[in-house]
Amino acid sequence: MTAIPANLSGLDLRAEIERLRKERDAVILAHYYQRPELQDLADFVGDSLELSRKAAETDADVIAFCGVKFMAETAKILSPEKIVVLPDMEAGCSLEDSCPPEKFAAFRAAHPDHIALTYINCSTEVKALSDIIVTSSSAETILQQIPADQKIIFGPDRHLGGYLSRKFGREMLLWPGVCIVHEAFSETELLKLKAQHPDAPIAAHPECPPHIVDHADYVGSTSGILNYAKAMEGQTLIVATEPHIIHQMQLALPDKTFIGAPGADGNCNCNICPYMALNTMEKLYVALRDLEPRIEIDEQLRLDAKKSLDKMLDMASGTVGKGDLGNR
Repeated sequence: MTAIPANLSGLDLRAEIERLRKERDAVILAHYYQRPELQDLADFVGDSLELSRKAAETDADVIAFCGVKFMAETAKILSPEKIVVLPDMEAGCSLEDSCPPEKFAAFRAAHPDHIALTYINCSTEVKALSDIIVTSSSAETILQQIPADQKIIFGPDRHLGGYLSRKFGREMLLWPGVCIVHEAFSETELLKLKAQHPDAPIAAHPECPPHIVDHADYVGSTSGILNYAKAMEGQTLIVATEPHIIHQMQLALPDKTFIGAPGADGNCNCNICPYMALNTMEKLYVALRDLEPRIEIDEQLRLDAKKSLDKMLDMASGTVGKGDLGNR
């Protein structure tokens, strides 16, 4: 975990970050799951790949990515000439952790007649071992372009893969990874909440397990859920994803009510991503000041990983960042 010097206590962190943003010619990115104060000062707020693509289009010398490590690595893959810093290098991902590259390579070798359709929530090494990367917004479009007789490995999220398999009747070999945040939602508590708000639809991320997704009126990525909130006719929405997305909903739709889906203890505290929570204003300031911790990727590995990202963009560039997996 990134150490924070004690002498930061008297600083106006917002002003110092603004100063360093200009001095470093930096663009600040914040994922929807970041703390509200980080979202509020970011140049761009959004889904992971969408943010990396926007940063690549800028002339900035530095990318400060308030997210998790695989997201910052994706930004480096797409912008190798830029310095990419992550406020806390310990900000990982349970999906990435569930899929070690050496085990994934062995799994692929055991199934040579399968292509690897891999969720973007994975390491650079696993991207390099994959045929096509998908996001939660592009997965459907890409899957529908793959011939029906082509065998598929889907990893590392078995819930997203299972959702796609059920929706399209497409058998796939699923890597057994899960997101610890979306795994924490309780069906029992969700049904209690729905009984209290019977007219409120439920929007769920496809990383949720089937017993949550099956109750959803809409299934989609964080961007898709935000768009659904804007388009829906009702005044109340139950949200089954990491609750910091609700900050953007409240900013965009102050007259509507958004309720985070509960965890097993009857509230949504257990559904705050512990990895995303590692990034703070103090750590962002230090990262911009010192240009550390810095993301570095071997050039051949970067090029190998970029092939699977480029394949996704070739097949579904119009869906990336749109977030729409549609109504279930």
